[in-house]
Amino acid sequence: MRAALYGTPLAFATNAFCFEPEWIKVRRVRITKSAPTARLVHFTDLHFRGDVAYLQSIVERINSLQPDIVCFTGDIIEDAEWLEPALKVLANIKCPLFGVPGNHDHWSGASFAPIRKCFEKTGGAWLENKQAEVPALGINIVGVDRMPASFPPASARKNIVLVHYPEWADQLGGFRYDLILAGHSHGGQVRLPFYGALIVPFSTGKYEVGLFQTAGGPLYVNPGIGYFYLNVRFNCRPEITVLEV
Repeated sequence: MRAALYGTPLAFATNAFCFEPEWIKVRRVRITKSAPTARLVHFTDLHFRGDVAYLQSIVERINSLQPDIVCFTGDIIEDAEWLEPALKVLANIKCPLFGVPGNHDHWSGASFAPIRKCFEKTGGAWLENKQAEVPALGINIVGVDRMPASFPPASARKNIVLVHYPEWADQLGGFRYDLILAGHSHGGQVRLPFYGALIVPFSTGKYEVGLFQTAGGPLYVNPGIGYFYLNVRFNCRPEITVLEV
């Protein structure tokens, strides 16, 4: 009994600090009820701090999933010094990469010009309140970086919205889209059974992690790859999400 009393918290702590922070989960989510026409990979919140090998493993995993497009929903970096090495690795994604900035990208003070160039070289785009069509897949991608924003859904297209903040799903001008992707929350990083996240960042609201039905359409909140404040995760593994639309 004494061993269990002392050992269980130690086991939880070891998992939270040593194993789970880089124990990547691939989650598959089917959005459409009809036959899917595209496979998307969604990842977010890298908070890259120089661990090139880890980021390379993420990119290799993404490529192995053979997506049609890849969507990123913010926070490549926290400090501008890490942008160049992060982009060198992200440039190896082997399909169009679309993304929006996160709050830490803005706070870093880094120029977004190199990010635009990197994403465009993959065939994708860095979308700061802009949209881009992928005609071959019949998809229109909207990137919302500032509010208020008003982007009427494109007709005869599946409309996918990228935002950083989950709460923005309820503030999309009264329009409804086929899918909204968000990050920012990190799922709280530490989630207790039957309770949920101990704490989440601002502009997360009730959309902590996973799939939700919102006023703007289905919302998927990815728990992210990196971490904020402490490199700790419990019951909330970093995730790459495969979505069929």
